[in-house]
Amino acid sequence: MTVGRNSSDSGIGIGIGNSSLGGSRIAIAIGIGVFLGCVFAFFYPHGFFIGSDSNRKSQSPAQCEPSERVNMLKSELVSVSEKNSELKKQVRELNEKLRLADQGRDQAQKQFLVLGENHKAGPFGTVKGLRTNPTVLPDESVNPRLAKILEKVAVRKELIVGLATASVKEMLEVWFTNIKNVGILNYIVVALDDEIENFCKSKGVPVYKRDPDEGIDSIARMGDSHAVSGLKFRVLREFLQLGYSVLLSDVDIVYLQNPFNHIYRDSDVESMSDGHDNSTAYGYNDVFDEPAMGWSRYAHTMRIWVYNSGFFYIRPTLPAIELLDRVAGRLSREPNSWDQAVFNEELFYPSHPGYDGLHASKRTMDMFNFMNSKVLFKTVRKDAKLSKLKPVIIHVNYHPDKLPRMKAVVEFYVHGKQDALKPFPDGSKW
Repeated sequence: MTVGRNSSDSGIGIGIGNSSLGGSRIAIAIGIGVFLGCVFAFFYPHGFFIGSDSNRKSQSPAQCEPSERVNMLKSELVSVSEKNSELKKQVRELNEKLRLADQGRDQAQKQFLVLGENHKAGPFGTVKGLRTNPTVLPDESVNPRLAKILEKVAVRKELIVGLATASVKEMLEVWFTNIKNVGILNYIVVALDDEIENFCKSKGVPVYKRDPDEGIDSIARMGDSHAVSGLKFRVLREFLQLGYSVLLSDVDIVYLQNPFNHIYRDSDVESMSDGHDNSTAYGYNDVFDEPAMGWSRYAHTMRIWVYNSGFFYIRPTLPAIELLDRVAGRLSREPNSWDQAVFNEELFYPSHPGYDGLHASKRTMDMFNFMNSKVLFKTVRKDAKLSKLKPVIIHVNYHPDKLPRMKAVVEFYVHGKQDALKPFPDGSKW
């Protein structure tokens, strides 16, 4: 019994041992498989068939496209990039134009845009407001032909401009002869007919004749001085749009010095005055008396004699261009109006109910430097000290016998003939 049990026990023990050994072998096989899988996964991450996969990838449609197509796409990309850059440039230009246009709302906003930020007021007596408006962006597309001419003629973006027809040919010659004698290079004649254009070219005078225009041609044919004076406001606009400051000059003016050495350039408009003394030229308090009002019979008024629309310096600013537009617009609607009266009304009338005044800065020129013929013949020639002064220009605006007086001015100031001015009366005979 014992032996058998032992045998039986031994058999059972042997069975269990065999089972344990088989399980170990399976575990070892699984472990080896996992290990080998990790090894192959590490060294062959894309599998055993990488070559065939690569072949399939190399045959993808994108890589099968011809090189011409690739070059075409590159060219299109470059073209799109260039167009994008151009659009960005146009957007910047439009933004700048919009910024400048917004300045026209009111003077306060103009000043804010120029300063760029708000400022605190300084101590008493030290505060100074803005007097100089920013210039506009030049726009050569307005008149490319004129732009090329001005590039050669202008000095520091400014020049003298005179309009002329054949009816003032003799005065024009005195005008540009003295400009040359003074040494002024930056001037140009706007010819309103072929005769003046050819005359200027024959004399070596810079000249510009606009393209055919029915309005200009009709004015040139009429030869009316007031009509030509009204036309100049339209012509000047193109000069300002091109970014040039203009010293507008009638041809009944004798130049004795270079006017650009005597201009302040701190205002939109700088003009000579029709005034004949300090009060009339620069302003005065005029008292109006109305006895019927009793205690309040005296009313104080501020007065100034008008600016001369035949000689003024104008900068390329928005208020300046607005002034030209306003004057030209009114003269076209009011053909019987005098251009000088309209010029001053638009420049000086303040805003009031139903009317928005022009926010333009202005300066009156020194009346002894920029002298009108009333000051010369009524005062200066009779004064020993004043007659020794040499004006910058003399404008024969108060007298109809313009040419002989212009020649007399040249004789007196240029050639030193002391009695050259004596034969003329103070005023003129009708």
